[in-house]
Amino acid sequence: MVPKVLIIDDDNLVCLSLKKVLIKLGYDVDICMDGGKALDMVEIHQPDIILLDIFLSTHNGLDILKDLQQKFFHIPVIMITAYSDVKIAVEAMKLGAFDFMLKPIDIDQLRLLLDKCVNHLKLKQEVETLHSLLNEENLTREYFGKSKPIVRVLNTVEQLAQSEDTTILLEGESGTGKEVFAKYIHQISPRKNKVFIPINCATIPKELAESELFGHERGAFTGASNKTKLGKFELANGGTILLDEIGELGLDMQVKLLRVLQEKKFYRVGGEREISVNVRVLAATNKNLENEVKKGTFREDLYYRLNVAKVTIPSLRERKTDIPILAYSFMKQYAQKFNKNVKGISDEALELMQNYSWNGNIRELKNAMERAVLTLNSDELKLQNFNFLKLNENINDGSTEFELKIPPQGVKMDVVLRSLILKTLDITKGNQVQAAKVLGLSRSKLRYRMEQLGIEVTKTIS
Repeated sequence: MVPKVLIIDDDNLVCLSLKKVLIKLGYDVDICMDGGKALDMVEIHQPDIILLDIFLSTHNGLDILKDLQQKFFHIPVIMITAYSDVKIAVEAMKLGAFDFMLKPIDIDQLRLLLDKCVNHLKLKQEVETLHSLLNEENLTREYFGKSKPIVRVLNTVEQLAQSEDTTILLEGESGTGKEVFAKYIHQISPRKNKVFIPINCATIPKELAESELFGHERGAFTGASNKTKLGKFELANGGTILLDEIGELGLDMQVKLLRVLQEKKFYRVGGEREISVNVRVLAATNKNLENEVKKGTFREDLYYRLNVAKVTIPSLRERKTDIPILAYSFMKQYAQKFNKNVKGISDEALELMQNYSWNGNIRELKNAMERAVLTLNSDELKLQNFNFLKLNENINDGSTEFELKIPPQGVKMDVVLRSLILKTLDITKGNQVQAAKVLGLSRSKLRYRMEQLGIEVTKTIS
């Protein structure tokens, strides 16, 4: 889809020049030279981006911007003017302008701004798609993200899901969404119209595990109910059961589970009648079961019976390109929950999130967004709203002594500073947030020093 740009400017030469340039850049362009018709033109052409001159002959661009924000707030507006007035620029940004440019237009700067707008629109569209999926019972590929590691996993599980009874073992760190993947496998499998029952083995008391999985007859043991209880396997008959955190099952229960997997039969606790079930078994764990087998805490025969097909869910650190989409989705979710008027996340905050370790994965990201939104007092999540995250616990806090060797002929301070900053940026792979933290500077001070010393670093955030 070709992005559409509407130019609102009463200077014919500017309009024609910009249109020619933008068409070459691959945009579909419309022109409006009458400020009084601006809103009508937006209604008719439905542009993706608007370029709006502040000083029109008959109208004030800021007034038009106010009207656009009320009726077409979703369209990014770039303000343009021939007058370099900081107050006007600040006012335009307060009113909701996406950015601000001075005439004569710098084409490279314009191209970068338009690219930023397009990326903003794509991200917003992906977030809206994800939110619509969150409100639906059925999952689709788009729910999980678009990073290469996730796409590879999706391709694998979609192939495995076509089997009606193949056992699948889902491995991955805590918080990576193993249960959600299990639900997705069920929903695209031949058993999709049957029941899906997840059970967390880590939460079942050891003495009740057999009853929970296979049920019990009334009065089978002290504390048993006065009526027969159906276990999870019996309830899942015809459908799919997820044995989450299966590595937490005791060895005695592992023996009984192995028989069920092999024969599809079991006895209720206290029962005399053998019960047959037709259940597809999915298992999930945050442990390395192969290592557990070596340690003797997990049965080797059960491991191989579960490991018919193994899928490893990537950590959030391995799929960083999905973080902005997930972060915006959680932001909107909690903004609604806490009745907050949150419009976005700053580039610095996104950069922090994309470089944070996320040992708790998606669950930790979700919790971080909940805390940040809950304590927010403005309309944008900024770097300081995530101060509770520790980017790198091993960063030097200044307590370690450092010895600088100076050559006999001496060295200029600027050379030392330039070398120090470049080396730090090399260590942090160009990440300015982390480099500033290493150097004990604010990011603004680091950027000031970089400008002074002529240091340019290409941002790695997409």
